[in-house]
Amino acid sequence: MNKHILIADDNDGILEILKSYVYKEGYTPLIAHDGEEAMKMYYEYSPVLLLLDIMMPKKDGLTVCREIRRVSNVPIIIITARGEDADRIMGLDTGADDYIVKPFSPGEVMARIRAVLRRIDLTEGQKKNVQHPGLEINISDYEVKIDGSPVNLTKKEIEIFWLLATNPGKVFSRDNLLNSVWGYDFFGDSRTVDTHIKRLRAKIEKRESFGWDIKTIWGVGYKFEVKNV
Repeated sequence: MNKHILIADDNDGILEILKSYVYKEGYTPLIAHDGEEAMKMYYEYSPVLLLLDIMMPKKDGLTVCREIRRVSNVPIIIITARGEDADRIMGLDTGADDYIVKPFSPGEVMARIRAVLRRIDLTEGQKKNVQHPGLEINISDYEVKIDGSPVNLTKKEIEIFWLLATNPGKVFSRDNLLNSVWGYDFFGDSRTVDTHIKRLRAKIEKRESFGWDIKTIWGVGYKFEVKNV
């Protein structure tokens, strides 16, 4: 069974700490000091998860994440030295599953890893496609079409959209969505859900003409609403 976790960072101190914690967690750490080395090791070992520092030589973490997302939905956690919302949003929009801001505790990193690896894991029987007027979601291939045209969504946006659309009328709290899509509770940040919903809505702007919408239930969460038209 493949239990490799790829850690890419140009800071040897951070690499050594994360390497020891990943090993204690029962995984085999793979170490990369720059983005190009990370890409090479990804294709050679097919790790089950990647920890990518944003600021790396040759190729930064966002570039590596973007390139891997073209071929794989492997879990990716972005590590950044800066805590601005713009950096977090950029990482999530590039396709990362989660982000960690330096300085961090190794224990939190391990909790995040466990959480992401527990995220939604659909069996073949659960991978049912969703159809509503003007909407098709193919969860097996991670494809979304509105009015027959493909919509460019990130992996997490598609998973949220699929979960809501397969349960029309059901209200999901932010914690529900964190647990179902990201796979974590205590370490989850509700702003992560709100950010994804906001960007998802912006990308599916044609929705109103088809009689369905993603509704905010104030103080609770979100639901996929289908109107009788």
